[in-house]
Amino acid sequence: MKNLLIMCGAGHATSTIAVSKVNKWLSDEKLTDQVKIYQSKIADELNKIDSYDVVVSTTIVPDSIKAKVINGLPLLTGLGLNEFFAELKKRLAL
Repeated sequence: MKNLLIMCGAGHATSTIAVSKVNKWLSDEKLTDQVKIYQSKIADELNKIDSYDVVVSTTIVPDSIKAKVINGLPLLTGLGLNEFFAELKKRLAL
C-alpha cells in the first residue's frame, strides 16, 4: 500500500478537487486498493513529508521539498493532465 498526500494551502478547496480526480483515476486504473490518500494543508505536512511515498501539491512548496512533490495544478486546470498522471504512476511505482 502506497501513501499519497494531496495538499493545498488551507487543506480544503483545491485539495478536495484534486483528491476527487485522483480517486477517479485510481478507480479507472483499478489501483484503489494499492494507494491510500491523505489530504492536508502544507503547513501541517512540512515536517512529515518523508512519511509519504508520493506528495501532490496544488500550491507553491518550499525549495527544501520541491524534489519530492508533483505539481498538482493540472488537476485544477486540465492542462498537462496526461503527463501528471504518468508522473504519478511512475512515482507510485505501480
